[in-house]
This record gives sequence, structure tokens and C-alpha cells, in this order.
Amino acid sequence: MAIFEAKNIKKSFGKTEVLKNVSFEIEQGEVLCILGSSGSGKTTLLRCINFLEIPDNGHFILNDKLLFDASENVTRTDEEIRQNRLHFGLVFQQFNLFPQYNVLENVTLAPTLLKKGTPEEIDRNARNIIESVGLSDRIEHYPCQLSGGQQQRVAIARALALKPDILCFDEPTSALDPELTGEVLKVIKELKTKNTTMIVVTHEIEFAKEVADKVIFMADGVIVESGTAEEVIVNPKNERTQAFLSRFNTM
Repeated sequence: MAIFEAKNIKKSFGKTEVLKNVSFEIEQGEVLCILGSSGSGKTTLLRCINFLEIPDNGHFILNDKLLFDASENVTRTDEEIRQNRLHFGLVFQQFNLFPQYNVLENVTLAPTLLKKGTPEEIDRNARNIIESVGLSDRIEHYPCQLSGGQQQRVAIARALALKPDILCFDEPTSALDPELTGEVLKVIKELKTKNTTMIVVTHEIEFAKEVADKVIFMADGVIVESGTAEEVIVNPKNERTQAFLSRFNTM
């Protein structure tokens, strides 16, 4: 049974329709990779899922509960949006760490503000997560003292600290040099072994082929093709998917 369902999601900015009736679902522990060229709508879709943008149409269901329905046509309070957002951890392209805080402080800040446990519980959980992403020896370092790959691993740890139902990544390696990309992808692969449900917007085709349970290829705001990695990446049927993947020599 699906842990999360997006149905008929539409989003426009002015007269520009960015998402056009996008629908998909994901099950517990699955990794969904979203592929597509720049401007295809994949990042906007991720921002809608995380309530950084509010869809104009459609609904989200999480754990059999209606989380959002645009047809209700109600104005949601900041608190309601914040509570919905807590179901989804988001790791950005550019890390977005707080430069004035060290690694431990970056990871404990949100759980502390939201009172997600006692100070001792929050500290212990943060240290365990930091260890799991391989940064125990950097726990008192500040972002300026870390490589890009290390900063992104802190960002992943920070997202995990709130124990989201689904962990979302928006091009998590796009700001990294090639030699640093591997260490971030390794962490994501390890999360998959822990039954972590993930939605990953990525251009790392080989990575998607290796870890994705489902793949979506988007173009012009619609899902052009979807299926397993074998179906979409190895044996794509749609000409637009084929043209996109041919640039990566994956076919």
C-alpha cells in the first residue's frame, strides 16, 4: 500500500503552467527518482510536496490520511503548513546550513525549537545520525571548515533529525565537484538499506539506475514515462525519454 500519493497536481506561476495533472505514488521504503531537463517541473513538484509552494489543483495523501486538497479552497495557517511540512525532510542543492552553528548545532536546532524530545534525547539522536553519515570527527566544525560533500552530509543529517516520513532530495550533488559526489550518493544508498522512503530529483543517471525502485521522467510539466529503472532508464519507450537519456550514454 502506498505511503504517499500525489494526484492531479497542477501549479502555475502567472500564465505559465509548470505542473499539469501530475500523479504518482510511492510505497514505504521505496526510492523514487525524478529525471528531466531543466524547466521540466521536477523541482517545482518537489517544492509542492514540501509545501514550499501550494498546488493550484490536486491532493496529497500520506499514510491513508488526506494531507492536502486544493479543492477545499481554504487558507491554511502558517502553523498548518509547518505541520504538513514536517512529514517531509528536504535536502537542498546548496546545503543551506547555518554558518554560525557547528555541525551538532545545525542538526539539533530544529528538533530543539520544535521540542522533539528532551535536550538529552535530541543530542543523543543527533550524534547517532551524524555518526551514520560519517562525520563524528567533524561534529564541532563549522560549515566553512567542511568540504561541499561534508556540508551536504550535514544537510542530510539535519533533515533526518526530524524523523520525516519521506526524505526528499533536490539535485543533492549538483553543487559538488565530481570527486565529492560519490560520498553523498553513498550516504543515500545506505539510507535505502534502512528502509528510508525517498524522493530524489537527480541528474545522476547511473545512481538512479542502481537505487531507484521507481523512476519518473518529466518534460514540460507532465510525467512522460514512469516505471522501474529497467523500464525507464534501460529500455525507455517514449522518444523524449530516449532523447534525454542519449545524452548520458545510458541506453
